[in-house]
Amino acid sequence: MAPSSPRLVRGFEIMLDIPDPAFTDRRLALGGTRYVLVEFGRLVPAEASVEALKRIAVQGVVPVLAHPERYAVCSVELATQWQQAGAVLQLDATTLMADSKRAERARTLLMAGCGGIIASDNHGDGRTLAASVEWLESHGARVQARILAVENPAAILADKPVAPVPPVRIRQSWYSVLKSFVVGGGEG
Repeated sequence: MAPSSPRLVRGFEIMLDIPDPAFTDRRLALGGTRYVLVEFGRLVPAEASVEALKRIAVQGVVPVLAHPERYAVCSVELATQWQQAGAVLQLDATTLMADSKRAERARTLLMAGCGGIIASDNHGDGRTLAASVEWLESHGARVQARILAVENPAAILADKPVAPVPPVRIRQSWYSVLKSFVVGGGEG
């Protein structure tokens, strides 16, 4: 059976670089829904980020925080505060498979059940959503992959609540464990 044609909807990231953004214009939302895709500058203070998301949610809008793993202040505790402020966390799908501090943060959020959806910019190479779904499935996270990549994005476009994503157990290779032990000074 041939796949159906993709459905294109309007959406873009909104940089939260002003103190009190107003989201009354539905053209700012993802596909005309109550969801808006937002991001912070790279050096956002933790407390300011939580307050900004709360100010958006009070407007009846659901902020979808793009690539939370990009922020050095990101932790499970802060991600939980972002969620409590009303945000859905959109993890960068291809970052999950990388070998970097940012990737470690993304996987930590996923293992804690903090991710709401995964998405990826496509640069015409292997950095695709499909590759990330396969990677998740290889870690025994088929159910989570479906919620992150299919069900919750569909819920957003239908203007419905997203489902919670159960924590993912990511298996580490022996090489990763050894590398963590050596680089981390034995704290791996």
